Amino acid sequence: MVSAELLSTLQKLNRADKLYIVQVLVSELAQQEAELLKPGQSYPVWSPYDAFEAANTMLEVLQATKTQNHDQQ
Repeated sequence: MVSAELLSTLQKLNRADKLYIVQVLVSELAQQEAELLKPGQSYPVWSPYDAFEAANTMLEVLQATKTQNHDQQ
Protein backbone atom coordinates (compact mmCIF):
# COMPACT_ATOMS: atom_id res chain seq x y z
CA MET A 1 0.00 0.00 0.00
CA VAL A 2 1.26 3.47 -0.87
CA SER A 3 1.84 5.72 2.11
CA ALA A 4 0.29 9.16 2.34
CA GLU A 5 3.78 10.57 2.93
CA LEU A 6 5.04 9.13 -0.37
CA LEU A 7 2.04 10.49 -2.26
CA SER A 8 2.51 13.89 -0.67
CA THR A 9 6.19 13.92 -1.65
CA LEU A 10 5.38 12.90 -5.23
CA GLN A 11 2.76 15.62 -5.56
CA LYS A 12 5.32 18.24 -4.53
CA LEU A 13 7.75 17.29 -7.31
CA ASN A 14 8.12 19.48 -10.36
CA ARG A 15 6.85 18.32 -13.74
CA ALA A 16 10.22 17.02 -14.97
CA ASP A 17 10.78 14.95 -11.83
CA LYS A 18 7.25 13.53 -12.02
CA LEU A 19 7.84 12.50 -15.64
CA TYR A 20 11.12 10.85 -14.65
CA ILE A 21 9.38 8.88 -11.86
CA VAL A 22 6.69 7.75 -14.33
CA GLN A 23 9.38 6.72 -16.82
CA VAL A 24 11.21 4.65 -14.18
CA LEU A 25 7.99 2.94 -13.03
CA VAL A 26 6.81 2.16 -16.57
CA SER A 27 10.23 0.73 -17.42
CA GLU A 28 10.10 -1.47 -14.33
CA LEU A 29 6.60 -2.68 -15.19
CA ALA A 30 7.69 -3.48 -18.75
CA GLN A 31 10.55 -5.61 -17.44
CA GLN A 32 8.18 -7.48 -15.12
CA GLU A 33 5.76 -8.10 -18.00
CA ALA A 34 8.56 -9.46 -20.17
CA GLU A 35 9.44 -11.97 -17.46
CA LEU A 36 5.89 -13.37 -17.56
CA LEU A 37 6.32 -14.68 -21.11
CA LYS A 38 8.66 -17.64 -21.40
CA PRO A 39 10.46 -18.30 -24.71
CA GLY A 40 9.33 -21.43 -26.52
CA GLN A 41 6.08 -21.71 -24.55
CA SER A 42 2.69 -21.37 -26.22
CA TYR A 43 -0.08 -19.20 -24.87
CA PRO A 44 -3.79 -19.31 -25.74
CA VAL A 45 -5.16 -16.29 -27.57
CA TRP A 46 -8.90 -15.61 -27.72
CA SER A 47 -10.38 -14.93 -31.12
CA PRO A 48 -13.86 -13.71 -31.98
CA TYR A 49 -13.97 -16.25 -34.81
CA ASP A 50 -16.90 -18.63 -34.23
CA ALA A 51 -18.01 -16.68 -31.15
CA PHE A 52 -21.67 -16.93 -32.09
CA GLU A 53 -23.02 -16.53 -28.56
CA ALA A 54 -21.10 -13.27 -28.12
CA ALA A 55 -22.35 -12.02 -31.47
CA ASN A 56 -25.95 -12.80 -30.50
CA THR A 57 -25.56 -10.99 -27.20
CA MET A 58 -24.18 -7.93 -28.98
CA LEU A 59 -27.04 -7.97 -31.48
CA GLU A 60 -29.59 -8.15 -28.64
CA VAL A 61 -27.99 -5.19 -26.88
CA LEU A 62 -27.91 -3.18 -30.10
CA GLN A 63 -31.57 -3.99 -30.80
CA ALA A 64 -32.56 -3.03 -27.25
CA THR A 65 -30.66 0.25 -27.54
CA LYS A 66 -32.19 0.97 -30.94
CA THR A 67 -35.68 0.29 -29.59
CA GLN A 68 -35.01 2.39 -26.50
CA ASN A 69 -33.72 5.32 -28.58
CA HIS A 70 -36.71 5.04 -30.93
CA ASP A 71 -39.14 5.11 -27.98
CA GLN A 72 -37.50 8.25 -26.56
CA GLN A 73 -37.95 10.24 -29.78
